[in-house]
Amino acid sequence: MITVTDLPALFVEVADTLVDDYDLVDFLHGLTGKVALVSGASAVGLVLAEHGDRVTFMASSNESGEMIELFQIRHDEGPCLECVRTGIPIVNADLASAGDRWPVFAPQAIEAGFRSVHAFPMRLRDRVIGALNLFGTEDSRFDDDEVRVVQALADVATIAILHERNLTRAETLTEQLQAALQSRVVIEQAKGFLAHADGISPSEAFDLLRSRARSTRTKLVNVAHEVLNGLEGHSNA
Repeated sequence: MITVTDLPALFVEVADTLVDDYDLVDFLHGLTGKVALVSGASAVGLVLAEHGDRVTFMASSNESGEMIELFQIRHDEGPCLECVRTGIPIVNADLASAGDRWPVFAPQAIEAGFRSVHAFPMRLRDRVIGALNLFGTEDSRFDDDEVRVVQALADVATIAILHERNLTRAETLTEQLQAALQSRVVIEQAKGFLAHADGISPSEAFDLLRSRARSTRTKLVNVAHEVLNGLEGHSNA
């Protein structure tokens, strides 16, 4: 059930975030958390289509969301991949009856505690560049108005990626997506290093990176590079 009273503030906050030189990875991570808050979803994930139908994890509201997204990508099956490849929203999918549709994903998702899933395409004209995916531990159902709200949030994520870019050239879009995905790889590496070095969870490591980026007004990817450069310098000492 969408918490309608939270939506105006959410869209205002999103609009305020889309300023010059904003941090895309941080923005998308924050957006998944806000979508989870207003929708009541237990986990929200966002994936991008890198080349053709190849899908890459980009952001999630928590570690459960990241886990279930990565499982789909690893096994090349699931609602998020189907949504990206067809461009058609998946709404009110009951995982208990989805075994024929997703024979590998559905049992794993149920074992992880999920009961329902919704997936919404991120579209630029006739091209799908990703999907916003909501997972529930209960059999949550959206009505038509709620579906339109979540699709609007997926559209916001698309706008964020394409913000102030020349959309008339397909190669420009490809370059923007590739840059976002490369940033995510560097951030994941730094997150893993901090989690191991400090004995904390990956989620806590990511929060530490975000906090450092915000306190120094530095992009997340630059903070991640600093962490990894420090590791390299230590290894060469």
